[in-house]
Amino acid sequence: MTSIQRLRPQGLVSSPAFSHVAIVPPGATTIYVGGQNAVDADGSIVGEGDVALQSARALENAKTALAAAGATLGDVVHWTVLFVDGVDLAAGYGAIALELASDEPALVTGARVAGLGMPGALVEISAVAAVLR
Repeated sequence: MTSIQRLRPQGLVSSPAFSHVAIVPPGATTIYVGGQNAVDADGSIVGEGDVALQSARALENAKTALAAAGATLGDVVHWTVLFVDGVDLAAGYGAIALELASDEPALVTGARVAGLGMPGALVEISAVAAVLR
């Protein structure tokens, strides 16, 4: 195997938004991106109270972290997206869906949580990527 395979097996729901299984070949470099919130370089919250703005900024921060490790959105194998309970999920996912869309989308775990470690944060996005070198 010379590439990452993302599978959507028959018998499981077929969605253009996510795959169910990812197979990373031996020799790939694994990159872990810790939870990214909607903060600027000074650590100040961006888009206070707006889940769509916060989702977009958190994804931008994740992209910056990926780039620092030599990876792109296309290298992501798995996303974890945490939303604070009570926010508009359609607005939050809607703000990032187009950038995550792909012919072979990554796996996605989404959850509602009571709160996040960053005061004022409505969303947190983390990723696992693999790069074939």
